Amino acid sequence: KGGKRQRQKSKQRVRNTRQVVAPNRSMYRHKRTSNTSHCLYNLTFLKYKANKCISLLFLMSSEEGAPPPPPPIVINRVSDDQLREIIKRLRDRTKLHKEKVTDPYASSPECSPPHASMPFTLGSVLFLSLTKDRRYIKWLSVVTVAYNYNIWFATARLCFPYHTPAAVPFWILFDILSDIINVIDIIIFQPRLQFVKGGDIIVNRPMSKQKYRQSTRFQTDLISIIPFDLLSLYFGFSSVYRLNRFLRIESFFEFSDRLESIMAKAYIWRVARTIGYLLYCLHINSCLYYVASAYEGLGSTKWTYDGQGTAYLRCYYFATRTLITIGGLPEPHTLFEIIFQMVNFFMGVFVFSSLIGQMRDVIGAATAGQTYFRASMDTCVAYMNTYSIPRMVQNRVRTWYNYTWDSQGMLDESELLDKMPLVMRTAIAVDINLATFQKIDLFKGCDNQMLVDMLLRLKSIVYLPGDFVCKKGDIGREMYIIKAGEVQVIGGPDNKIVFVTLKAGCVFGEISLLQSAKDGGNRRTANVAAHGFANLFVLDKKDLNDILVHYPESQKVLARKGRKLMKAKGPAAAKTDEEKKKGLALFGNKPPTPKLLRAFGKGGLLDKLKVLKGSRLHTYILHTQSVLAHLSYPIQIALFIVYLCI
Repeated sequence: KGGKRQRQKSKQRVRNTRQVVAPNRSMYRHKRTSNTSHCLYNLTFLKYKANKCISLLFLMSSEEGAPPPPPPIVINRVSDDQLREIIKRLRDRTKLHKEKVTDPYASSPECSPPHASMPFTLGSVLFLSLTKDRRYIKWLSVVTVAYNYNIWFATARLCFPYHTPAAVPFWILFDILSDIINVIDIIIFQPRLQFVKGGDIIVNRPMSKQKYRQSTRFQTDLISIIPFDLLSLYFGFSSVYRLNRFLRIESFFEFSDRLESIMAKAYIWRVARTIGYLLYCLHINSCLYYVASAYEGLGSTKWTYDGQGTAYLRCYYFATRTLITIGGLPEPHTLFEIIFQMVNFFMGVFVFSSLIGQMRDVIGAATAGQTYFRASMDTCVAYMNTYSIPRMVQNRVRTWYNYTWDSQGMLDESELLDKMPLVMRTAIAVDINLATFQKIDLFKGCDNQMLVDMLLRLKSIVYLPGDFVCKKGDIGREMYIIKAGEVQVIGGPDNKIVFVTLKAGCVFGEISLLQSAKDGGNRRTANVAAHGFANLFVLDKKDLNDILVHYPESQKVLARKGRKLMKAKGPAAAKTDEEKKKGLALFGNKPPTPKLLRAFGKGGLLDKLKVLKGSRLHTYILHTQSVLAHLSYPIQIALFIVYLCI
């Protein structure tokens, strides 16, 4: 009974073990695509088989009454290797996180995530940025057109007889449109402008509205839109009621300043604005001349306007000749005409000289860079002439000056960038070269901030056609990035063979930054020359070492990758012209044959033996023949040569 009961319990344990251990058969049918899933599949299957064997052995041992043996160890080679690899990765990851916990300021080898795009908000519509919102500049251009309509046509309509019954409806229509534009600007746009207070950008609408209402501009804007035109219903239609619109001149200057800030060539707008000032002065003078002629009587004297042709063009022509002091004008006769003409001459000299001076300043500012370039080039040429530099070198210097100026618009980019704050310089450097740096195998996985610091240390250098960027055997202290142009890796006799051509965006010389000077490890391995004009960015080894001090994690990554790249590309070429000897060359040249052997080798061996026959030596040779027969052939020859020498 006891044995039977024990066997039943053992069978029940086996059933329970099978229910727990046996996995679902559906898990073996899924597609094993990855190494991890394949590993888990093998482990589960082996575990199932092992437990099944253990259960059977346990059942057999239970029936025999013996204690169950220990479970066997079943090892699958592939699964074991994969598990070891997974465990190794997990340990490396744990080690990295432990280092981050120990030193929270250590740089991460992972790349920084991209910046998230700013979501669309209602505030971007309700508020207008004064620095980067071009919608406001477009609106200011519309306001400027309305302002110019008022200052040009209001004065012309006031002085010239253009208020005819047929033209009045059109004037009223355009007046209403310009007034609507001004009202929209005052009510909608101006209260929504951001402003800076204590260094903070204020986007609060009540505060923006309050600031605008407390400003002087709001007062002038409010006066400029007072509808004095309604007085025309009682006193007749006249443009004199629109003179208050001239007070909105601040909108014109604001538009001018903001347009200059976004234009690539702002001097074009400055020249156009100066010409506009001159034309408007002539416009005002022509209007005054027509009023003076009407006061004296049209055609009453030779000096006045005779009333023939287009009144505005004739008066504008007279104003042009007066203000520019061309001469050839009719002489004034009356006192009024003389005074008017004298004032015209004085104003003409003053206005014209002021505009000419302003035009000179505008053009001088536009060509300041060109003037600096010419002065620098002339100074350099004078220096070369003083020391009698060869003509060929002078021509190459002139070529460098001309190409550098034509391609960059300046001789030294660092002079411009040094005047900017660090944030601006960083933004420019990142926009130009960060994508290229991230493609370099040596710098992949490094901290992005380290790459940004490296970008700030880059220097731009222009090479002329045929210039050597580096030569074979030179000490490597720089890394090069091709900004524009092409360079060629050359070699062979007279450097006529082109091995490869590197174009814009390529990088070379990066391994020399990590190589040491031991055994010539930092020597250049090839000649690199510019195919045409080439503009290169250069990173110095000293600058890189100064940067890596602050990025220990990236320094480890660079050291590891540098060793891999050096192994992949072979040892550094710090060799001499004599290559290492291999094979038979290790033994050197064969020494010349001795004279005795050469004399002995002229005849046959048997002839020499015949000469010796009959002598006492012949008997000795025959006596030792039996002894020599037991030795190897080379030893026999050696003993025979020694015998002959003796």
